[in-house]
Formats: sequence, C-alpha cells, structure tokens
Amino acid sequence: MRVRHAAVLGRIAAAARACGRDPAGVGLLAVSKTFDAGAVLALADCGQRDFGENYVQEALAKRTEVGDRWRLRPARRPEQLDPPVWHFIGPLQSNKTRPIAETFDWVHSVDREKVARRLSEQRPASLAPLQVCIQVDVSGEATKSGCAPEDVPALARIIAGLPRLRLRGLMAIPAPADDPVLQRAQFARVREVFERLLDEGLPVDTLSMGMSADLEAAIAEGATIVRVGTAVFGERPKKEAVS
Repeated sequence: MRVRHAAVLGRIAAAARACGRDPAGVGLLAVSKTFDAGAVLALADCGQRDFGENYVQEALAKRTEVGDRWRLRPARRPEQLDPPVWHFIGPLQSNKTRPIAETFDWVHSVDREKVARRLSEQRPASLAPLQVCIQVDVSGEATKSGCAPEDVPALARIIAGLPRLRLRGLMAIPAPADDPVLQRAQFARVREVFERLLDEGLPVDTLSMGMSADLEAAIAEGATIVRVGTAVFGERPKKEAVS
C-alpha cells in the first residue's frame, strides 16, 4: 500500500509541475468505500489523512472503529498524530443528512437547497462548521447527481449564508472519457463555474475533481483535490456495498 500511495502522490506532483502548479496545492482524497478500518489505518500510517466514503451506514461503522483504534495506537511519526479527516462524497438523501451532519468533516455532494438547509440545521454546535462542496452535473447523465451549472451560483449564495456550513467550492464527476482533450473540456466547464463564483465574491477555494483515470486532466484545469480509490488501496473487496 505504501508503494501505491507514493506512486499516486508522484502522479499528482508530476501533473501539477507539468502545468506550472505547486504540487502542494493539490490534495489526495483516498476513497475508502468498501475497504475496512484496517486498510484505512494502514494508509494513515503512510501519512494519508483525508478519506472519502460513499455509503452512510458503512462509513459510520468504519469511522467509529477507526477512531477507537486510532486512540489506542502509538504514534511513531509526527504525521501520524492527527486523526483522519472524513469526507462524504456519495449521493445525498434527505433522510440521511443527520448522521452525515453529525459525523463528517466534509461533504462534497450537496446539490440542492433542501439538503443544504438540513445539513446546517443538524450540524452540532459543538463541531466546526461542515465543509461543503456543491456537486456540479457537467455531463447531463440521468444517473448522475448534481446541480446544473447555471443553477450553481444561486445555491452557492444560499449555502454561504447558512450558519453551520462553510462553502468551500465545487465537486464534479464528468462522464468517462479516454481522450485527454475531452477530459479537460469537461473539467474546464467546472472551472468556469468556479471562476464565476469567485467573480461574485464568494469564498471558494476548492475544486474536487479527477480520479485515477483522469487526474492529470483535472489538475491541468485547476483541481485542488483528486479522489482516488483502487490505485491507492488495491482491488476492492468483492462484496455488495452498503447503502
């Protein structure tokens, strides 16, 4: 796992340098869905801090186990002192916002006002504001969640005004494409929406886009977080995902 993790970090750094960016400006979000707490802790031993989950019940159980084991383990290096940061990156259902609001640090997949308001109302005052990205639908696929690009600014203004949320930026999952030109074109649409938010004075700083197959194109278009799973953890366990 350490070798795979280092290889992905190397790809990120090379992609950033290729377009004149500082590699430190691009973070890796390790997508740990279907992997167990042991895998998360093993990757944390490599210095990885940010982990992404898609399925609420699986994530809650895993987060509890990781937290319990984290508190009992000896820290051998400075980078192992800080506990994992948990990002929810899956589709958001209105009836499942409470556990997400109460346990996650980030949510990348807010796509409508109702969900944003529920997350704000259900976020405990004892916790820091929930870090939020708006999911943008740039491909128009019926199976994909996301806010239409033209509707993003209005939703962003609403989220920026909610008391227990902090608007961070945008997330996107474009349609798969093998051609780097097509990949960049889709990511460029997300970047254009992001730049519109900046022009409106909204406090955004995050573009969560790019996965194993297209992270280079995403970084070239300004990604600040790339989401990578199997390239870091290895092959996923052969089991049904828990929703």
